[in-house]
Parts: sequence; C-alpha cells; structure tokens
Amino acid sequence: MRKAQTQAYLEFARIRTGPLYRSACLLTSGDTHLAEDLVQETLGRMYLVWNRTSKLGNPAAYAQTVLVRAFLTHQRRRSSTERPIAEPPDLPAGAGSDTTLRVTLLEALARLAPKDRAVLVLRYWEDRSIEETAAAMDATPGAIRTRCVRALGRLRDELGGELADLIAH
Repeated sequence: MRKAQTQAYLEFARIRTGPLYRSACLLTSGDTHLAEDLVQETLGRMYLVWNRTSKLGNPAAYAQTVLVRAFLTHQRRRSSTERPIAEPPDLPAGAGSDTTLRVTLLEALARLAPKDRAVLVLRYWEDRSIEETAAAMDATPGAIRTRCVRALGRLRDELGGELADLIAH
C-alpha cells in the first residue's frame, strides 16, 4: 500500500510541477529561483499529507493553496525583500509572445503588495472563483472582492499609459 501511495504522489508531482511553477513565477514577479524554492516547498508539504489525500478531495487545488500560503509566508519574512539582481534574467521568448509586454506586466506585478499580487494571480491567471481564492488566501469572499478591485486599480496605476502603448504596437 505504501508503495502505491508513493507512486501516486510521484505521478501527481510530475503532472503538477509545471502548473505550480508557472503560478509561482507569477506570484514572485519572475523570480525563477524563488519560484523553484516555493514549488519544492509545496511538493514537500504535499508529500507529508499525501496519505490523507482521500480527505483532501482535490489535491491539485490544495497544492495551489499550499503554494500561495508558502509565498505569503515568505513575503512576511524580513529577508524576502533582498534581491540579488536588479533586472529579471533574460528568458527565451516563446513563439508569438511579446517579451516587452510580459516584462512590463511582471515589473508592475512586482510593485504590488504580495496579497494584491496573489489575488490577481489566483483570480485572473488561475481563473479561480472568488470562493476558491478566499479559501486559498484564508479570507472572506467579500474581502477578496474588495482586494481584487483595489489590486486591479493599483495595477492600472502602475502601468499608466504603458500598457496601451505596448498592446497597440
């Protein structure tokens, strides 16, 4: 039985590592090293509770919740504001991607508060409902609605006229 659970966990980790990493990259505003650390921490915590997955219901959603909470915990630490480099590393552009727009959005997300960033990633990148976002962030649905509106306003303020210029070109 233990071997079957281990195999099931390894399969889960193999399938969910990519989506968790993408979410972590958005949460960390492109800090790929921190994103890798958060995914590793998430998968480690998932391994510890894997034998209780029948009680979890949806392990993928639970893993996403663990990731967001690990990110928010990291942001509360004093050392979380240390940045070894000023600019994100050059990443290869995928086919049809607009790197200038991507970098501009990542930089604008980086200037937002961690909880604002988390709510935007969960609601608009992960396409989660308000209730799912509230559960992941341990908040009420009303607080999530308010934070979404305010975070979008702050993101628009951060972008100013930059976004319209980037999309038009």
